[in-house]
Amino acid sequence: MMKDLFKKFLEPVDMTVGSPWQKIVLFAVPMLVGNIAQQLYNTVDSVVVGNYVGDNALAAVGSAGPILNLLIVLFVGISVGAGIMVSQYFGAKEREKLSVTIGNCITLTAIATLFVMVAASLVARPLLELLDTPESIIDWCHSYLLILFIGSAGLAYYNILSGVLRGLGDSMAALAYLLVSTVINIVLDLLFVAKLGMGVNGVALATVIAQLISALLCLLRLMKMKEFFDMKPEYLKIKGEYSGKIIRLGLPSGITQAILSMAMIVVQSLTNSFGEMFIAANVIVMRVDGFAMMPNFSFGTAMTTYAGQNVGARHDDRVETGAKQGTLIAVVISTVITALILIFGKTLMGIFTKTPELVELSRDMMGILAVGYIAMAVTQSLSGVMRGAGDTMTPMWISIATTIFIRVPIAYGISFLTKTPELPNGRQECIFVSLLISWLLGALITFVFYKRGKWKEKAV
Repeated sequence: MMKDLFKKFLEPVDMTVGSPWQKIVLFAVPMLVGNIAQQLYNTVDSVVVGNYVGDNALAAVGSAGPILNLLIVLFVGISVGAGIMVSQYFGAKEREKLSVTIGNCITLTAIATLFVMVAASLVARPLLELLDTPESIIDWCHSYLLILFIGSAGLAYYNILSGVLRGLGDSMAALAYLLVSTVINIVLDLLFVAKLGMGVNGVALATVIAQLISALLCLLRLMKMKEFFDMKPEYLKIKGEYSGKIIRLGLPSGITQAILSMAMIVVQSLTNSFGEMFIAANVIVMRVDGFAMMPNFSFGTAMTTYAGQNVGARHDDRVETGAKQGTLIAVVISTVITALILIFGKTLMGIFTKTPELVELSRDMMGILAVGYIAMAVTQSLSGVMRGAGDTMTPMWISIATTIFIRVPIAYGISFLTKTPELPNGRQECIFVSLLISWLLGALITFVFYKRGKWKEKAV
């Protein structure tokens, strides 16, 4: 019995047949474990520097995050576009089109990587200065980013190739390789920082090496999946029709990521005004947030693959049934996570630092966000369905609206209205209250647009 169950997890999941919720869960569970493992990259970095270097180093690693996210939007776009096309061609059993799509993804990723290596390395320092990054951490931030950008090939290819694997219904292989690289990352973090005293640079170098290994493993796995597509040199040649579709489908998600990252940079400037202690607290909250959000992201990706395969197979009735079942499961899981955060918040924050004031501050800020994860379960699941069907524009506009026109104005508005002689920059809670409000409104808007049903007309 257990042997058969394990074998099912190892096989690519064909979501066009069988019980919708079972197929979604079968696909989402490895995704969830993989996302948790991927989040460990940043979390272990933060734990190691926080405990072995200090709170300022912890703040430095966190302050670099928004800039890193802004400059990897090309990878996000290619990954999303590839996943949608692969899942739809896989569902439609279009072997030739699937082969060309995968080959073009590999070439597009190489081009994007070269661009990021050069451009991002040049603008990293000016961006940090523009954000008024404190002098005490700016050099650490810059060196951390520089190493990650120069070594961005591993990050790029893992994200794109694992997206292709998931589009094929194979979330287990991506999970296995990510777990291997996560263990390597943890070992190298401890070696470079705790033993060799390399500080923030050691954390960045460990991440680059681990990501490169995971990317190579994904490539080897794809090369063995000959029963689904062909990996030939001629498919690596850029073809306008396929590359154009990948970019067209992925561009909205890339633009969304860019705009969200720019908004985060704007908010980061406000965050920096509250000082190093609050910056460090923000880093801790975002690391815990990363884990709390994992089920939502996992079900969102699972719903994209599920919708893509069934749209490709013209099983429209299964799409809506799966959307209802998958969203309900995601909401239940997020409710449990919210309860755990509220109960064990102080213990979670204590993992990152031994400074009592920092633990208390982080716990209080995390408490503001907790209920928002239930709303995000709805947003991610229904947005995943729309993306899988080929409608990547609607989720983009919703994300832009809730971030640019809701979160940023509310954050700065609360900050301005709560200024006093004792609080010259206003109340620091504005950062997290604004985020919670944007999540709640985003869930409501996403539900409305899903029910309108325009996304059904967007199949590749």
